[in-house]
Order: sequence, then C-alpha cells, then structure tokens
Amino acid sequence: MTGPLRRIRALPLRSRLALLVATAVAVAVAAVAAACWFVTRAQLEHQADATLRSTKVDKDYLGDLYKYCTSATKLPPRPYTGFTVQLIDAQGTVCIAPDSSKLPVTEADLAVVNGENGGALHTETDTDGVKMRVFTYAVTVTVSRGPGLPGTDLTLGVSVARPTSEINSPLSTLAWVLLLVSGIGVIGAGAAGLWVARSGLRPVDELTEAVEHVARTEDLTVRIPVEGEDEIARLSESFNSMAASLATSRDRQAQLIADAGHELRTPLTSLRTNVELLARSDETGRAIPPDDRKALMSSVKAQMTELASLIGDLQELARPDAAQPGPLQVVSLHDITRTALERARLRGPELTITAELAPWYVRAEPAALERAVVNVLDNAVKFSPQRGTIDVVLHRGELTVRDRGPGIPADELPHVFERFWRSPSARQLPGSGLGLSIVARTVQQAGGEIALLPATGGGTEAVIRLPGAPQPPPDAPQG
Repeated sequence: MTGPLRRIRALPLRSRLALLVATAVAVAVAAVAAACWFVTRAQLEHQADATLRSTKVDKDYLGDLYKYCTSATKLPPRPYTGFTVQLIDAQGTVCIAPDSSKLPVTEADLAVVNGENGGALHTETDTDGVKMRVFTYAVTVTVSRGPGLPGTDLTLGVSVARPTSEINSPLSTLAWVLLLVSGIGVIGAGAAGLWVARSGLRPVDELTEAVEHVARTEDLTVRIPVEGEDEIARLSESFNSMAASLATSRDRQAQLIADAGHELRTPLTSLRTNVELLARSDETGRAIPPDDRKALMSSVKAQMTELASLIGDLQELARPDAAQPGPLQVVSLHDITRTALERARLRGPELTITAELAPWYVRAEPAALERAVVNVLDNAVKFSPQRGTIDVVLHRGELTVRDRGPGIPADELPHVFERFWRSPSARQLPGSGLGLSIVARTVQQAGGEIALLPATGGGTEAVIRLPGAPQPPPDAPQG
C-alpha cells in the first residue's frame, strides 16, 4: 500500500486533485448504481412473485390434465401462455402437460397438498436445466368416473412456474447500462476535476512563476492580481505583502549603505588630510609649528573618536537580533537615569542639570535602555547653550528631558528618528544621526513610546513613556 501512496504523492497537485475527484465520483456512482440494481431486482422479484400468487389455473383444464395423466385422454389446448403447470397428488406423483418440463417436488409442496400450508413459493431447476420460480397452491378438482357416474372431488397441488430469466435478463441489461453510464460519469468527472484543478490552481501557477521570477531576477516589484476572498486570494495577498516588505527592506538597506558611506566620507577625508600633512612634514623635514601640530593631533583624535562612534552605532543597527531585544529584566528606570545623569554632567560640566526621579520599574534590556537614556541626555547637552539648564523629571513612567537649546523646527520633527537624519543647523556638530533611531527602537522594544516636542519658552522636550513592571524583591539583582 505504501508504494501506490508514494506514487500518488509524486504526481502533480492538479493530477492528484483530478484523481481524488474521479475516485470520489466513482465511489458515489458505484454506490448509486448498486443501490439502483438491488432495488430494481427486489421490485422485479416482488412483482413476479405477486403475479405467480395471483395466477389461478382454470379447474376444468386441471381436471382434463389429471384425466390425461391417469387415462391418457386427449388434452385440450391451454387457456393461458407463459406458465409451466404441473399437478401433484398426496403421494407426490407429478402430472404435467406433454410440452412441459418436470419440476422437483419439495416437502413444502407436499405440505400444501396435505393442507398443512396455504401456499409455497420457491425456486427450482426443471429437468431441462431451466431455473424456475415456482408457486404451489391447493385446489379441489372434480374428476369424472365415467358416463352417468357422479364425479369425485380430489385435492391436488398445482405448481405454477415461470423462468427466472424473465427477471435476470432485464437485470443483466440494467447492469450493463449502469456500468456504461458509470464509466462515462467517472471519465467525465475526471475530466471535470482536471479542468477544475487547472482553473483553481491557476493563481498558484502565477504565484510559482512570480517566485521563480524573483529568484531568477531579484525583481521585487512583481505583484500577483488578487481576485476574491478565498485561500488563494489570501495567499496572493501574503505574497504581495512579503514582496513589498522585502523591497522596502532592500531599499532601506541600500539607503543605509549610502548614508553610512556619506557619513564616513567626511571624517575619513578630514582624517586623511591631517595625516597627509603630518606625513609631508616628516618627509620634507619642515617641522610644523607646535601649536599647529597640536591642533592637527587634536583633530585626528576627534575624527577617530567620531569614526569609532559611527561604527559602533552601525554595528548596533546591523545586529542580526536587532528586531528582537536581549533578555528582558525588571530594572529600575530611576537608577538607570541617575547613572546616565552622572555621565551627562561629566560631558557638560558648565551646565546645570536638575533631576526629580520618582521610583519606577520597567521590563527592558538593561544595557540598551541605559544607552537610550544616555543618548537622549547627550543630545540635550550637545544643543544646550553655555551655562544652560537641563531639567530631567521621571514621574509615573514618563521621563522628560527638557533643554534650552535652539529647538527643532516643526517641519523637521517627523524626521528626527530616521537613520542618519540630521538637522541642517546641527551638521557642524559631532554625531552620526543614528542616536535617536537607536533610542526609538529600544523604547519600542520595551513596549513604550518616545516623542520630541517644542518646549514652552524655547528648546526641546524629549518624552519617553514606558509601562511599569512589578517591583522586584529587595535581594533581586538590578540591571
């Protein structure tokens, strides 16, 4: 059984569907044909038996037949046709017409003659080998003993028989007709199933061709027409959505590479210029003034720092698990913010940074969350004026960082979380344009949201909202 199943599974899907439809129709047609044949046979047999039971042979003819068998008198013509008639006496002696075949006498027939049974219906084979359906009933016949003498009443059994071929022949014809009709039906069902399979699987063929085209040409602009609302339509919609997502991802990847190349070009060009000046000084023996050399070395160090920061941000964005955060832990946002504030004060010692931090626990990746808070505070430090003030407030899961810098124009606010986007007014400041995009991703992974808003009175206000988590036990490790 395993071999045929393996061969069936190796067939194309449309062939398997056509075979399944043909098999189902064949089973249904066979069941209907068999039921029709058996019902017809039962009906014909019932009608034949009813006809035999209702057939009563003329008593005068029966008397003449008995005299023919006992005294060899002349037998008059039959008053009927299509039946075989024989007489049975109490001793089982049979009397038949000269052109009839003898039927065997059964115990049921004798029981009818003896008055023990009202009638007997059975199937027997006569002396000519013909299968007959026989009905035996009792009849009283008056037999004349001679001229002028009163007749004698005699109880005899009368067997009336008809050949079963009268039923079997129509049934045989019906069987052949049903077989022919069933064969035509199965062939038609197979053809219809193949047509339905081809029509129904046409969208699958289009999907296959589209996938093969994408694999061959890497063309992600291919779209499959969606018709209806069935499973095939849903599959087509899913493919179109997947192709659109892949195209968007590839465009973003290309844009990321282009933006990264553009951002790397500026510090590399400056670094190359400074290194060439230092190298030319050593080659020509013309010393660079100490102040200029110190400035060159400071510039080289700053460019190296900018490159290292940019490469670190790129590595963060290009992590394989960038879409999935690391192990989430219940951490105290107020402690993480307090640590980030210490670093911010070191980077802006001339600034005044105020902090009001109410306890709040969140579920997040500790290192990523700390880096996000540091990035937000670094932006505030970077854009704050000399001796400016930065206000940091944490209340019920809402962390607000407000600076007094130049602020962000309203038309630039929708772009602040895009990768490598930098405001035209901030391009002269250090930075890669990746910090806020990393912050937004980290906050979203923690189930929160972030927004940059113009602050009342000038400056920018960064708002981070994070859902709370149950406070960990006192002895639990903190992130």
